Amino acid sequence: MSYKKTILRLVEALPFEIDPDLQVQGRAPTMASSQFLTNKEQGDWAEEVIFNAINERSEGFRAIRAERADSVAAGDPSFPDFFADYQAELNSIGKKPDLLVFEAAHLPSNPEDRLNDDEFIQKAAAAIEVRSSSFLANKYSSFIESRTKQAEEEITRLRSILLRPPYSALLEEKAPGIYETLKTAVVETFRDITFTRRTWSSSPNLRELTQYLKALKEQIKILQKRDHLSITPKLEDIVLVNRWIQRFGVRHYYLQVFFDKAYIISFEDILRTVSDPSKEGTEFHVEQDVKNQQKTTLKINVQLGKEVLGKIDMPDHQSELRELDRGRLLFYVTFTGGKGYLDPEVFSHEVIRRGE
Repeated sequence: MSYKKTILRLVEALPFEIDPDLQVQGRAPTMASSQFLTNKEQGDWAEEVIFNAINERSEGFRAIRAERADSVAAGDPSFPDFFADYQAELNSIGKKPDLLVFEAAHLPSNPEDRLNDDEFIQKAAAAIEVRSSSFLANKYSSFIESRTKQAEEEITRLRSILLRPPYSALLEEKAPGIYETLKTAVVETFRDITFTRRTWSSSPNLRELTQYLKALKEQIKILQKRDHLSITPKLEDIVLVNRWIQRFGVRHYYLQVFFDKAYIISFEDILRTVSDPSKEGTEFHVEQDVKNQQKTTLKINVQLGKEVLGKIDMPDHQSELRELDRGRLLFYVTFTGGKGYLDPEVFSHEVIRRGE
């Protein structure tokens, strides 16, 4: 089965309400915010890090920028026309990737001049969507590991107390279901345990039992919190990426950049993961949040991807100022520097040779 047919079949099988013929519509924003400008700067920085890392460390292959070069922000006089052109592009050919990767030996001297040539684009080895995240992945992992260990130790302590006199007999009498659950539970199974906390106050021991159950429930909630960073495609983008793939047939990847490392995962693997309901809550979550304009976002466990940049040097950052026509001032952050170190073996195995 061709790559285009494989992707189309997976998109059509998704357990979400999506319109494969989606036409993007909306009124152009009239004003940018400081947060939007900072996020845009961070995204541009992440793309630059990946662009340089591939071109410096990927032997025989070269990345070129595939997206629009005339990106402007809301509030600029030219933004309404830019926004209308961008929407027309999405509705016609779909969402362009940020980067295209080609065999260096087959690239013309000015490949950017051929980005309107379908035949040229179809020769790409890979298309990459670069996403950025305001986390240090290593520090996050250490934090989660410590938080989990503390919660497990506290759960073990509380379980021991609740299964000893005088609380064991009271619990067996008042809430036999909870009592039986605690008798058979081990630390590893507490992530899947839920119970309705009961409240008693007619004796000192019952009041203490109530407080111990409250504390236990709080620790279980900690274990049940999402414990991974995410690669974050929006549900709407799946339709638009598929539209681009159906036109060009180039293998597509998401590459999530943190401030200390980066992970890559194929678009195909994303679709296979979110098509399996048994993986929801562990390998992916479905959320709507302010950071993504309340659009439905698929949050894929980043550990399902491969660590393609094992190290990124922190960039320099500084405050910038934009003055709008009405005299409003927007302060935002810009990023410069921050070298990324590509793992050529991972990149070759996961991206270049995957389609062979």
